[in-house]
Amino acid sequence: MQGIQRRIVYISLYEGIAIVAASAGLALMTDAGLGHSGVMAVAASVIAVIWNLIFNSLFERWESRQVVRGRSLRRRIAHAIGFEGGLIAFLVPMFAWGLGVTLWQALVMDLGLVVFFLVYTFVFNWGFDRVFGLPASAAAKVPVTA
Repeated sequence: MQGIQRRIVYISLYEGIAIVAASAGLALMTDAGLGHSGVMAVAASVIAVIWNLIFNSLFERWESRQVVRGRSLRRRIAHAIGFEGGLIAFLVPMFAWGLGVTLWQALVMDLGLVVFFLVYTFVFNWGFDRVFGLPASAAAKVPVTA
């Protein structure tokens, strides 16, 4: 599976699991309750979906120009850190505003979620690639024979 179909399946599965996990995590870290935390998790998911589309498009464009093909452990770690680092910049202000906490408190809460999501992103991507195969940008080039 390649292209936009791959991205839609990826994002749908990833974010569905993420909304459930983030709702529970935010509810445990605040007095906001599961309903309010769920709304914040859905808002975070919308932001994450947009960031996911942008980040993965840029990452795959960079990846397609690399001499070494495939997704090594090092490349997967860089992908997870890059994605989550960008997401922090978007979510901390939203959590501070939406949960009525300081930026510092929102950062600490988000860092708790980041620890979970770094592992989750790594494991999810690895599993997704095993089930659906690598994207064209990471697949080994097959030599053309005459």
